[in-house]
Amino acid sequence: MTLTKTLTESEARGYSPNVLAFYGDAVYEVLVRNRVVVNHQTSAGKLHDMAVERVRASYQSKAVSVIEPMLTEQEADILRRGRNAGGISVPKSAKPSEYRRATALEALFGYLSLTGQTERIEELFGAICEALPIESDN
Repeated sequence: MTLTKTLTESEARGYSPNVLAFYGDAVYEVLVRNRVVVNHQTSAGKLHDMAVERVRASYQSKAVSVIEPMLTEQEADILRRGRNAGGISVPKSAKPSEYRRATALEALFGYLSLTGQTERIEELFGAICEALPIESDN
């Protein structure tokens, strides 16, 4: 039984940036949760707090700055589409510019996951974690 279906790059580009971000939000969340669980032996509540720190818009916005120089032209296009997506409702806890950049990051991770680019996801996520450690990483 196959749990996921891989799309061609052309098929994935056919999805709206909001749909890519919807999926990418889950992809990014799983990466973050895996990292905090593997690196920290603590209570579920503390793990949750560590994960929340990494999935908030302000952190993801900084993450975009980390990976932008690493992106291919096609990845940069997906990121731009995600940032410019319409119909985004910004929560009170986030600045609109940060939230748009976070949406862009999620769209990119959604696109990469849907196209089966697991190694690329790991490379970009690794660069983010290395460049943006948080206090609990120490």
